[in-house]
Amino acid sequence: MDPLSFPEEAFDVVIHAAGKAHSVPKTEKEKQLFHDVNYIGTVRLCEGLERQTLPKAFVFISSVAVYGRDSGTGIDEDHPLEGDSPYALSKIKAENFLIDWCGYHGVTLSIVRPSLIAGPHPPGNLGAMIRGIQSGKYLSIAGGKARKSVVMVDDIARVIPSLIDKGGIYNLCDDTHPTFSELEALIASQLGKSSPYSIPIYLARGIAKIGDLLGSAAPVNSDKLDKIIRSLTFSNEKAKSVLGWKPLDVLSHFHIGQ
Repeated sequence: MDPLSFPEEAFDVVIHAAGKAHSVPKTEKEKQLFHDVNYIGTVRLCEGLERQTLPKAFVFISSVAVYGRDSGTGIDEDHPLEGDSPYALSKIKAENFLIDWCGYHGVTLSIVRPSLIAGPHPPGNLGAMIRGIQSGKYLSIAGGKARKSVVMVDDIARVIPSLIDKGGIYNLCDDTHPTFSELEALIASQLGKSSPYSIPIYLARGIAKIGDLLGSAAPVNSDKLDKIIRSLTFSNEKAKSVLGWKPLDVLSHFHIGQ
């Protein structure tokens, strides 16, 4: 965003949800795009705000990707930011910039780090799961026992008003942390499909090794498989205790949209 063309109006609250996500870069140019959109875009936004009346509050939608974890349980906001993907690095840089910028200008900063986001027509991994189950090309692995933190998109919107005066950094996820099998069954039911067939882990590892040989074009490889079979959950206790936030149960409220 060119700060010279920034709208000539004042803002009490800025909610920054723009960014690049849900793609795996294959070239250096694609990696750079995460940096340019997510970090440089944030800097340009703040440069534009400096030319107007500064807001009272700034809410930044970040991601649990900043923690850089493929597995773990109850990861909270004090965990080191170890994400090293182009996406995670761009979010970390944007967060650090905003902490300094808002501190310098006396703007109340809130950073929210959503987990996997559920809602109608979701992108990313949930969208891929829906498409796979709908096409009949999805296979569950080892009974789908791994748990993943998920948050309803409605809950992200609902928490924003309570952030404006308090500020702070918060993970957002529901209390259930559903298993893959629970999500698969829910999606299959809404699509009118049978629950996906589950293959044993030894077979999945064999398929993943073939994927390792095929490279990035493979639908699954050893790295992707490890993420599927290992639980990754985050703590939402800070958002609940500080903000009085009560997340919806994903398994009761997630409707895929058709």
